Parts: sequence; structure tokens; C-alpha cells
Amino acid sequence: MKKADVKVGAILTGKSEEELKKPFQGKVEKIYENSALLSITSYDPIDEASISDLNHKIVVNFKNLKVGRVAKNSKVASTNEVKVEKVKPTMPKTEEEK
Repeated sequence: MKKADVKVGAILTGKSEEELKKPFQGKVEKIYENSALLSITSYDPIDEASISDLNHKIVVNFKNLKVGRVAKNSKVASTNEVKVEKVKPTMPKTEEEK
């Protein structure tokens, strides 16, 4: 893949023989001269310990990146999104609380 084809926010498939055994998928966070910083979003369970050690981020050379799909047995990394919902009271209010 060429630098011109890589855009911040794009989801790409990458490989890294040094760090991970299987291909992974990640979101481009920053573009460098010959590589890109990816936030790993989907990966093979065999690489779970390595992904954790990398804090779900990795720098990958453009030649090891391509547009691709998630493998069937891949694990999706958790996000930091928090959902807040209102909870209904379980006990009826007493006369004093009304």
C-alpha cells in the first residue's frame, strides 16, 4: 500500500512478523513517512498477550498494510465507550420521600 492510499481513521488489515503471529485489523491514528500508527481493533486470539503488551497500538510499514476484512475467528478489541442508562427505582417511595 502507498502512503497516498492511507488516511487517518481508515480501517486496514496489517501484519507484523516481529510482534504478532497472525494478521490483525486496526484504525489509522497517525501517518509517518514510511509507516502508520494503528490502534488494533480486531485480532486473532493467539496474539492476545502480545496485543495487550502493545497496549492495542502498533506501527506498521505501508508495505504490510492492505484493505481487508476481519477473519471469522478474530477477537474484537474492547473500546472505551461507556453507556449510561437511567434505572427505574425498585422500591416505591414512602410518604416522607414524596
